[in-house]
Amino acid sequence: MPELPEVETIARGVHERISGDRITEAWFSSYPQPFKTPPSQQAAELAGRVILAVHRTGKHIVFELSGKGVPAAGRMNGAGKSAAPQAQWIVHLGMTGRLLVTTPDNEVVNHTHSRLALASGRELRFIDPRRFGRLEFRNLPGTSGFKAPGAEPLSISGRSFAAIFRARRLPIKAALLNQSLLAGVGNIYADESLFHAGIRPRRRTNQITLAEYDRLRLALRKVLRHAIRLGGSSVSDYVDANGMRGFFQLEHCVYLRTGLPCRRCQTPIKRITLAGRGTHYCPSCQR
Repeated sequence: MPELPEVETIARGVHERISGDRITEAWFSSYPQPFKTPPSQQAAELAGRVILAVHRTGKHIVFELSGKGVPAAGRMNGAGKSAAPQAQWIVHLGMTGRLLVTTPDNEVVNHTHSRLALASGRELRFIDPRRFGRLEFRNLPGTSGFKAPGAEPLSISGRSFAAIFRARRLPIKAALLNQSLLAGVGNIYADESLFHAGIRPRRRTNQITLAEYDRLRLALRKVLRHAIRLGGSSVSDYVDANGMRGFFQLEHCVYLRTGLPCRRCQTPIKRITLAGRGTHYCPSCQR
């Protein structure tokens, strides 16, 4: 499943390529799984809106949209500031979802569930073979804007970071994966940040010291930011908005390196199952 760095990379790429463009037509497949809002409603609501901005919230990609019928050149208000969004299109990539910016003449591959035609002549496609992704439309005058259920790991303070975990008695790896506590962190970056912080994944959250929590917070932030710079981890079928693979998988220290020597101490990396997920760690560097 794409995690925070992959979702951030895609959101930035889509924003750079199509922000300010106008949606002229929207098509959706007949499969029910990807749709939190009925596809016919999404198609009707999206057409005619300008994409004001695209950003990541947790593991979701949020499109901030203008009102209906606003031309692309009119997306600024009279004061020269960006117009206030009137709607949102929210994309969750699920396990295998992709957002690609392409042109209408490119082949439409199997498992394409959405195609947004843009005034510039480009096309935005949502592709999801396993159909665990979700597409949702929100009309902001009638509903609240989308918010992630948990805290943002790139900006959370040290005190808040420790507080959301210390009152619980969970293995720290399981707590990091809990999206209601911390939004955006998944299996890859939980394993990697625990390695860099020197903390074993089975350690109970109520037994980790404040100093260790601060080390973990800083390690997590550093790992996530570096992964974003490298375009994310392509360990399965992840690609960015241009169809390009990421490179952070080349720098993994523990994830999917079972039996290989630790990059620091040469001890073989171990794999266990924790919270139903394969979990990788160095038995020497992590305590």
